Amino acid sequence: MLISFVSFGKEEVKEKGNSKEEIRKEIKEYIGHHLQDSHDFSIGSYTTDTGEHKYIGFPLPVILWDNGLKVFSSSKFHHGETVANIDGNYYKLYHSKIYKTDAEGTIHYDEAHHATNVKPLDLSITKSVFMIIITGILMFFLFRGLARSYGKNNGIAKGAGRFFEPIVLYIRDDIAISNIGEKHYKKYMPYLLTIFFFIWFLNIFGLTPLGVNVTGNIAVTLALAILTFLITNFSGKKDYWLHLFDPLGSSMPWYAKIPLYIILVPIELLGLIIKPFSLLIRLYANMQAGHIVLMSLIGLIFIFKNWLGGGLSFFLAFAISLIEVLVALLQAYIFTMLSALYFGFASEEHDHEHEHEIAH
Repeated sequence: MLISFVSFGKEEVKEKGNSKEEIRKEIKEYIGHHLQDSHDFSIGSYTTDTGEHKYIGFPLPVILWDNGLKVFSSSKFHHGETVANIDGNYYKLYHSKIYKTDAEGTIHYDEAHHATNVKPLDLSITKSVFMIIITGILMFFLFRGLARSYGKNNGIAKGAGRFFEPIVLYIRDDIAISNIGEKHYKKYMPYLLTIFFFIWFLNIFGLTPLGVNVTGNIAVTLALAILTFLITNFSGKKDYWLHLFDPLGSSMPWYAKIPLYIILVPIELLGLIIKPFSLLIRLYANMQAGHIVLMSLIGLIFIFKNWLGGGLSFFLAFAISLIEVLVALLQAYIFTMLSALYFGFASEEHDHEHEHEIAH
């Protein structure tokens, strides 16, 4: 029976070679569409018996600045199939971007086939922004309840707080205090707790059927990395800046340090950029790759069209999903750990009197 099913699958592929290529193309386009942000919250879609394409989801508000504020529902685009007429101005949704166009929805291109239409300033609440707001609200009520339970039960967490309390204590004891020190860790705790649970919750939402890929958006990871960069540098102590511009300290006379500083100081300053860059790329690349691999494995089910290949693809996709649950937590931990490490460098203080005695 196994051989007959495999043979049947091979014959079906041979007979429908063109459809197989079309399926591959459709899967590739669907993965690309999934990884992009969108102006509506679409969970899924299906085609009716009459050939009509139906979407499951709801529209989101579109906010544009084009010689004034333009606010309307994304349903006017009908998932990019129609042109929105707003106060006599025509807008078209093309490759997840909004362009100003005419009544026919004409898009003009340059030699590299890039759209040259005017793009109004887009301040819309997209799917990623919507999930960021939902995550923020969830975290607010969750940890507000945890704080209240401490006050009502003499410092003992109740309800869902019992699950999150050990994580909070772990971030405090093993991440913040270990890397920053007991003297300065408290002022960084709100940010470290927020960034950990924010990334973790968004990563988990990305594994649900909602199809949200917020942390796989490089603009989001860039914003998070910039926050860490700003906090690190604005809270940096005198020793932090001395290490950047005077890494050799008083161990050598100034005339002997000049040739070395021509090399060392640019490297130290370059490190200011490399640190946040590594944060944003690590989070973005891992979450983006996870979504691509998972959806590619699911797509193989529709390519093989037999129980052996489809079943194998399903179990591989299930295994990758379990790994992605771990990766979702791991990436939140790594981002928080590295942020705490950078904060520790910035807030570190040295005993200069002791160093001066050693130098003499």
